[in-house]
Amino acid sequence: MAAPAGFADFDMLVLDIEGTVCPISFVHDVLFPYALDALPRHLDSHWDSPSFARFRDAFPDEYRNDRAAFGAHVRDLVARDVKAPYLKALQGHLWQQGYESGELKAPIFPDVAPLITAAYAAGKKIIIYSSGSVPAQKLFFAHTTAQPSDLTPLISAWFDTVNAGPKTETASYTTILSSHPTIAPARWLFLSDNLREISAALASGMRSLPVTRPGNAPLPPDNPLSRLAITDFSPESAERVGESLAALDELPRADQQ
Repeated sequence: MAAPAGFADFDMLVLDIEGTVCPISFVHDVLFPYALDALPRHLDSHWDSPSFARFRDAFPDEYRNDRAAFGAHVRDLVARDVKAPYLKALQGHLWQQGYESGELKAPIFPDVAPLITAAYAAGKKIIIYSSGSVPAQKLFFAHTTAQPSDLTPLISAWFDTVNAGPKTETASYTTILSSHPTIAPARWLFLSDNLREISAALASGMRSLPVTRPGNAPLPPDNPLSRLAITDFSPESAERVGESLAALDELPRADQQ
C-alpha cells in the first residue's frame, strides 16, 4: 500500500494525543471527571485489596493510610492539573474499568485511523508520545471510535513523561530517537498542537509540525511555526503538508526554537 499522502518522506511518525488525534477537551471534560466520579466507589470496594495496593502505595506517605486524605489529594492534583506519575497511574487504572465496561470510548478524529492504517501498511512505524501514562495511552487506542476500535496492533512504541521525559524538553525527543538509532532524525516526524513541544522536537533533529484542531486554542500569530500548522491528516491535505515541511526547512534555526 502507498505511503499516506504528505508523509511519504518519513519512516517514523510520532503522534501527540490531546488536540492532535482527539479533541483537546476529552481528557479534561470526560476522562478526568470520570476518574473523580469513579474514585469513591472504587475506594469503597478496593481500598484494602492487594490489586489496589500498588496504586495506593505509590502516593506520598501521608495519603497511603487515610482514605479521605487520599481522595482529597487526588481531587487537588486534578484541580491544579499536576501531572504526577502516581496520579496518572491511578487515573489509568480507573479509566481501564470505564473502557472495559464500554462507558468510555476514545473519540479520535475521523482522519486519524486512516492515517495510522496507511502508514502501517506502507511499512512506517507509528509512535505515541503523550503526557498521559503509557498504560492510559494503550487503553485509549484500544477503545477508539474508529472501526475497528483497537488500533494498538498498528502502534510500535509508546512514550510518556516517565520513559522519555517532559514533552517540552529536547532531551526527551533525543531519548525517543535513541530507540531507533539507525533511523536518521530527519526521517522522523512529530505532530502536536503545542508549539513548545514542536520546538523541542525540532531542536533534537526531528522534523515537526503543529496541528490545529476544532476546539484548540488559537496558535500565537507572532510565532513563525504557527504559519506551518496543518489542520488534518487527510489525503486532501497532502499539498498543505508538503508546503509546511518545505517552509519548515527554510526557517532560520532561531525561529524553530
